[in-house]
Amino acid sequence: MIVTFKALSALLSYPSTDLQAAVPEIEAVLQKEAVLPPDDCAAITVLLQHIASTDIYALQEAYVLLFDRSRTLSLNLFEHIHGESRDRGGAMVDLLETYRAGGFDLVGPELPDHLPVLLEFLATQPLVDAQDILADAGPILTVLAERLTRRDSPYAAVLTAIAALGRATVKDGVAAALLAEPDDNPEDLAALDAVWEEAQVTFAPDPSAGCPISRDILAKMDAPLSPARSSAAQ
Repeated sequence: MIVTFKALSALLSYPSTDLQAAVPEIEAVLQKEAVLPPDDCAAITVLLQHIASTDIYALQEAYVLLFDRSRTLSLNLFEHIHGESRDRGGAMVDLLETYRAGGFDLVGPELPDHLPVLLEFLATQPLVDAQDILADAGPILTVLAERLTRRDSPYAAVLTAIAALGRATVKDGVAAALLAEPDDNPEDLAALDAVWEEAQVTFAPDPSAGCPISRDILAKMDAPLSPARSSAAQ
């Protein structure tokens, strides 16, 4: 078990008072396992201090603005490559099979390509295998790190560290293409609504037909935010 990946998953999850209370434990894990270089740990410590010292409602509101309202910062990785196309559903079926082959059962409401979920899976794998999987997602991870850095977000430290583990750089062709897209303004609700409307895809005439795994994934795609996250977004 590589607990560092579980710690990084927690840091990228919706903030809670439990997360705030776990800050000392997370910092201790990062220092003890030393999976990340000292500079990356030091940068993440700034985020840990921010989480520990900031009002929980302010943390939740900022999180929703970054990751839920900003499509270019979505933590659902395949969204950056496939959008809401049919290809995304197929890619997530493949990812679910990877999880199951690795002895990892997905629970909870999040989609398989949600970065905190992927990190939970990587925590159960050998480090070299985890790095190979991160390398596959490398272009997306480095783009997220760069976009968060542009916004001067403390979350940039986590994405930068994860991208480095996957040996990703912004010079990658896919990363460069993604970075060419303009950043979303999470407070421009009219513009964001227009983007989501354009991205909407009808997957099949009968939502009950087809592979059960795909059907479950598509149902999750249409699920609303949890009540806590929905209220924080308002």
